[in-house]
Amino acid sequence: MSRPTGRVLTLLELLQSGGSRTVAELADRLGVEARTVRRYVNQLIDLDVPVESVRGRYGGYRLAPGYRLPPLMLSDDEALAVLLGLVAGRRAGLTTTQHTANETASAKIRRVLPKHIARRLDALLESLAFTEQPGESGTPDAGVLLAVADAVRHRRPVSIRYTGRDGRRSERTLHAYGIVSHSGRWYVTGKDARIGEDRTFRLDRIADARTLPGSFEVPTGPGPAERVLSGFATAEYRHEVTLRIHGTVEQIRAHLPSGIASLLEYEPAAGEVGAGERWLHVELRAERLDWLPPVLASLDRPFVVERPDELRDRVIEFADRLASRAHRA
Repeated sequence: MSRPTGRVLTLLELLQSGGSRTVAELADRLGVEARTVRRYVNQLIDLDVPVESVRGRYGGYRLAPGYRLPPLMLSDDEALAVLLGLVAGRRAGLTTTQHTANETASAKIRRVLPKHIARRLDALLESLAFTEQPGESGTPDAGVLLAVADAVRHRRPVSIRYTGRDGRRSERTLHAYGIVSHSGRWYVTGKDARIGEDRTFRLDRIADARTLPGSFEVPTGPGPAERVLSGFATAEYRHEVTLRIHGTVEQIRAHLPSGIASLLEYEPAAGEVGAGERWLHVELRAERLDWLPPVLASLDRPFVVERPDELRDRVIEFADRLASRAHRA
C-alpha cells in the first residue's frame, strides 16, 4: 500500500470516529500540509464517501450523518480482539437473540485475517476453556435491549410486556435505573410504577418495550448492580437457609457471593458452639439444597446448620459418601 493511499485510509478512519475534525488537526495527524488534506478529502468524495465541509473559524470536515460506513479497517491485533470479544460474549450468554449477527460478524472477520493470525486464533480457541456455560434461557431481543437502554439513559418511563417465572403475563410501567449482566443473563432494575416498589426483571422475558412521555429521578443509594444482587439474596425461594460459619468475609464470599447469601457478624452465646470466637451469620434462599453440601465442604471452615433440618441431613449424607469412597480407594 503506497503512503498516499495509506494516509487516505487513515483520514477515513479519523472521520469514522465521529464529530468534526479541523483541517489543522487532520494535517497534524496525517503529517501533511493543509492543501494535501483537501486533496485526500477529494479522493474520498470521488469514492462516493460523503465527506461534508464544516464552515466557520474552526471549520473542517465530517462524514454525513446516517452514512452507512464502508467495511472497517482493522489491524491484526484489532481483528483478533474483536473476534475474541465475540467468542467470549457468545459463550457467556451476553448476546442478543440474533445469534446469526454474532456468527456472520465472526465469519466476515475470519475471512480477511492473514493465515498466520487465523492459525494463532484457532490455536487459542482450541486451548481455551470456560468454567461455566451460558444459561439455557433465551437472551434478550436486541430491540428490547436498546429501548430499555434508551429509557435508562434519558430517565424516561418504559412500558414493558413481561412473562413471569410462573408463566403469567403482565404489562408494567418501569422507571428503569440500569441494565445489569449477571451470570450470563441480562436484567433491568427499577421501580414498578404501579406498586411503587423496586423490582428486577429478566430482559429475555420482556416481549416488548416502548418509552413513554415524562421523566423520573433515580433515587440515591446503591447502584443497579448492587440492587440486583441484593434482590437475589432476599428473593422468595423454596428453602430458607441459616448457617453460622467460622471464617472471614473474604473466605465465605469466595464460595457464597453477595448475589447468593447475606452475611452478618455473629457472636455465639456462652455454651454455644464457638463461644468466644468470631463467627459470621449466613442467610440465603434456594430452590434446591443438593448444591450446598459440596460448597460448604469446599469452604474448609467450621460451620453450623441452623435450618432447615433437611440441609443438615444432606450434609451428613454427603460426608458419609465421601468417607465411603475414601475407604474404597
